[in-house]
Amino acid sequence: MNELPQQLANGLILGAMYGLIAIGYTMVYGIIQLINFAHGEIFMIGGFGALTVYLGLPSGFSLLAAIPLMIVGGVICSVAVSVAAERFAYRPLRGAPRLAPLITAIGLSLALQQAVWMWYPDATKDRSFPQFKGEAIDLFGASIQRGDLFVLIAAPVCMLALGLFVSKTRAGRGMQATSQDPDTAKLMGINTDRIIVMAFAIGAAFAAVAAVAYGLKNGQIGFRMGFIMGLKAFTAAVLGGIGNIYGAMLGGVVLGVAEALATGYMSDVPGMELFGGGAWKDVWAFALLILVLLIRPQGLLGERVADRA
Repeated sequence: MNELPQQLANGLILGAMYGLIAIGYTMVYGIIQLINFAHGEIFMIGGFGALTVYLGLPSGFSLLAAIPLMIVGGVICSVAVSVAAERFAYRPLRGAPRLAPLITAIGLSLALQQAVWMWYPDATKDRSFPQFKGEAIDLFGASIQRGDLFVLIAAPVCMLALGLFVSKTRAGRGMQATSQDPDTAKLMGINTDRIIVMAFAIGAAFAAVAAVAYGLKNGQIGFRMGFIMGLKAFTAAVLGGIGNIYGAMLGGVVLGVAEALATGYMSDVPGMELFGGGAWKDVWAFALLILVLLIRPQGLLGERVADRA
């Protein structure tokens, strides 16, 4: 029990990253019912964009001052690639059977991964990412690394900003209308193409923020990192209720905490010694998803945010 605050903190940090990435999945699905499996690579590209900005700064530049610039660089790269993918890969298939854009998304995911591997300098191996130096901070009995504070602050700020945007702005109301009925939204004068691009862009921006958090936490990034993080984020989106932006964050937090607790405590359960540790955390994550969907198939929060408008 003495380790419980630390395990909960670890799970919250990991879950916040999952949630930020999952928002991209859930926004796109909520509007055009597309599962964008290339979103994990959008997250990865954001990390490399942020690293490129940092490497271009003068030697000795403060990391604290560099983080806003890194976020801007990562967001620009992620948004540019995501918007281009929507325009040239997904939009031509908008009226096609659902299997066609799904397969396209998988192919695009592999193509983006290989493009970074081939063209980014030294991307064949993991690249070092800057980290904060100094002792960890003790918070409510848990030891929190300085870099982890970034995602604990960024996640709720991003979530609050998105909630206000969707509920208070004209563009946000346009997103809700397009999600409910795209044809009727067009008749009401809403540019649905622009709304869809906006959903891709916002999801990509959040993924870039998560990529910066990932780099600060782990001290390295790689061209493969988008696959497993994207898969976990998709799991979080389904767990919370795909199409629901608040459900995406809740699903991410629940998934992260479940992984941390299973990693820390499962090996102490009699008869379960072989199923503890980090090697089994992915198994328990998907076991949790299956359990929740058996009990509540629509996810934890179920309905889409747009349905509440």
